[in-house]
Amino acid sequence: MSTQSTSIAKRIRSPDSRRSGKPRKRAEQERSQATRSTILEAALAEFAEKGFAAASIRSIAERTGFQHPLLTYHYRTKDLLWRAVAEDTFARIRDEWDKRAPQEANLSPLERLRAEYRALFRHTVAFPEFHRFMRQEASPDNPRLDWVAETVLKPLIDRLLPQIKAAQTQGLLPRVEPILFHYMMVSLTAALSEFAPEMRVTRRLSADRPEVIEAYWKLVEDTVFGTMANGSAGNNYNSHDTDPATARKRKQRV
Repeated sequence: MSTQSTSIAKRIRSPDSRRSGKPRKRAEQERSQATRSTILEAALAEFAEKGFAAASIRSIAERTGFQHPLLTYHYRTKDLLWRAVAEDTFARIRDEWDKRAPQEANLSPLERLRAEYRALFRHTVAFPEFHRFMRQEASPDNPRLDWVAETVLKPLIDRLLPQIKAAQTQGLLPRVEPILFHYMMVSLTAALSEFAPEMRVTRRLSADRPEVIEAYWKLVEDTVFGTMANGSAGNNYNSHDTDPATARKRKQRV
């Protein structure tokens, strides 16, 4: 009788146990992911501010409010944590590229570049520490720079350079070494956050205001993808055109 009761109880509890187990596991995974995201954002700020050598996992733990052992549970060494920050940052940028300019989308090379550099700019606005994080590692013979260049930078650059070359072939961008154009654009995406403190002092202008952000990037797009695309004053190019070829045809008809 006892055995039969136990068997019935097991059959009754089993479906509920299975159903409750999955949400519990999912909740644990979400908490773990939230913990890692908090750690990575704090580490980004720490490395950007102090550089790799002066940064410490203990200081990063203080930024998060977590105990030091929790950080070392997720990231055993400072070097592994630095690499995780770099991978996470560039993964976010790549995800934004795939969202704004998916490979299957019927975009011209110039429009694809506009969308991708706009996404990079938006990321820089959201995480102004990003370029400072990279600049801290710009010294020659830095093993972290070598690693990040090979692991995450080259794949992203290899995606952009063919688009730059194609736009150059179409006469829409100046014929310079494509990597020079790329790093010019990287500098432009960083300029607003880099000079924000100076602008606040010299002109009392807050670079984090939405209207300032929009005005700055419109200036970049009009200058680079408007003026350069036409080799003229830029007012011949309608920035709302989805295809630069359409703008050229409209100009010819006029």
